[in-house]
Amino acid sequence: MRTSELAGQAGVNTETLRYYERRGLLTEPPRTSGGYRDYPSAAVELLRLIKRAQELGFTLDEVDELLHLDTGGPDSCDAARSLAEHRRADLADRIRDLQRMHDSLAELVVTCDLPRADRRCALLDALDHRPEAT
Repeated sequence: MRTSELAGQAGVNTETLRYYERRGLLTEPPRTSGGYRDYPSAAVELLRLIKRAQELGFTLDEVDELLHLDTGGPDSCDAARSLAEHRRADLADRIRDLQRMHDSLAELVVTCDLPRADRRCALLDALDHRPEAT
């Protein structure tokens, strides 16, 4: 499949494909006799996996690491566990922040019916609340 077809099916642009090739996330495909890239159909799912991992907060370096873990051995399992634990901790922090924002928005909605002088902007308070550095 040609570059534009792959890009369309995976929901990315053609420059993204070339960038992923340069980074080694996507293997450069063979070329047709006319010089066009000829990607295998499996590249669509690989690209979707990469994009989904990014949506979930993984960096491209982490995605690269995940993609290479399947080459085997207990070391790969240890690396996968470490990466997953790190990502899980990051997600827990984000969930706490999102929950605070959710609660603040709920408070804000309730206070909208109060006279202006009695209102407090919980949203701004929540945004200002940052975890203390350790």
